[in-house]
Amino acid sequence: MERAEAYGFSGAMSAAFLLSCLLFAAVSRRQRGPYMDEVFHVPQAQAYCQGRFLQWDPMITTLPGLYLLSVGLVKPAAWLLGWTGRVVCSVGMLRFINLLFSAGNFYLLYLLLFKIHQKNKAVSGFQRILSALTLAVFPTLYFFAFLYYTDPGSVFFTLFSYLMCLYGNHKTSALLGFCGFMFRQTNIVWTVFCAGNVIAEKLNEAWKTELQKKKDEKISSRKGSFSDLTRILQFLVQYLMSPKNLVTLTALTWPYIVLVSLFFVFIFINGGIVVGDRSSHEACLHFPQLFYFLSFTVFFSFPHLLTPTKIRKFLLSLRKHPVQYGLITVISLFLIWKFTYVHKYLLADNRHYTFYVWRKVFQRHELVKYLLVPFYIFAGWSFIDTLKSKSIFWILMYFVCLLAVTVPQKLLEFRYFILPFLIYRLNVPFLSLYRQLLELAFYILVNAVTLYIFLNRTFQWENSDEVQRFMW
Repeated sequence: MERAEAYGFSGAMSAAFLLSCLLFAAVSRRQRGPYMDEVFHVPQAQAYCQGRFLQWDPMITTLPGLYLLSVGLVKPAAWLLGWTGRVVCSVGMLRFINLLFSAGNFYLLYLLLFKIHQKNKAVSGFQRILSALTLAVFPTLYFFAFLYYTDPGSVFFTLFSYLMCLYGNHKTSALLGFCGFMFRQTNIVWTVFCAGNVIAEKLNEAWKTELQKKKDEKISSRKGSFSDLTRILQFLVQYLMSPKNLVTLTALTWPYIVLVSLFFVFIFINGGIVVGDRSSHEACLHFPQLFYFLSFTVFFSFPHLLTPTKIRKFLLSLRKHPVQYGLITVISLFLIWKFTYVHKYLLADNRHYTFYVWRKVFQRHELVKYLLVPFYIFAGWSFIDTLKSKSIFWILMYFVCLLAVTVPQKLLEFRYFILPFLIYRLNVPFLSLYRQLLELAFYILVNAVTLYIFLNRTFQWENSDEVQRFMW
């Protein structure tokens, strides 16, 4: 990092943290007590603060990573600063931990962008700082920096694990992956992703050697054609059938294999992935979640995905391959018809934006969910097109992880999309400076609107005196 870039990054991070502290103070003044899921998280953390480690709220569905880390941070700080009484593990103190995680995420995002795009000499230090700032204030994640939720810590340890993986520190990466798993069990998928990164790199090296042998360079330049995909899959099967290759890959990824093995032991002992209340978190094959994720990604990455050039290229591709797109349309319609699920929380809880998205869009008419298929197909094509700089093996590995982390979820919840979105955005090419500024401005606007609504547009339910607030 050059000195000017280091100063620029320090300034941007300091300014962002100062602004976040001011917003944090505003949120804490307006909402002093626990709100929404904090009703479960805060008392559990406070019980741990008081040494009651055997106490557990059965409504909590995640492992105790957040509470253990909170005690590990707050207790030493209280001892050093002489805090006593209510201030120790108060709601405000616990929330502040997520503000620290938010700052840590900013730093990790910058380091990841630097590492992933280090070969692109055309990218300036200012662009890296701007992109890191944009992702650090990604609305669905940034909002929870002001509440005591698992999301900021979950993202922090997962991004840290990914960074260590890219630098080849796989034992450290697996250990950080375990920390992420302790915040949210589904983060085990991103441990598999880190292992997949290593495997994809080896596969890509072997594939390039294969191409050189056959002197058939045109294969690599036509990733999208069906025949090339078939040849790649054949190569993949042959490579993985070799005992020598399997031994090599195992030697490289054994820390991740150990962690995934421990995950399966946990599943066996626990009787499932969810701890606590399982009635509202049953796994199912909810394939339309992939379509919702693609729509979510288009909305938050429209400078990347929704451009006139992209639309023209898509229409040209549609004209060239009508049979393939026809088949994709039929499959999409079938998946929506047979595998659409509506969680009871989605219909009942009018404090979340997903409630209004579902009511205003999908509940307007039974046919709406089918009429959106052309948009889903465009979103999927544009999404893949932005990843064309990555190897085909990386793309396959990412999509396997994306399916694993989204499809089993019955509830449509934007928070479930945070990590797959960030991994995607970190790996797409940099935009022009104008489009980067447009994306940042859009995120700032969304944050301003959602925080304003949360703080000022309160309401009450008929059967309750408690103040209710709108949130992600």
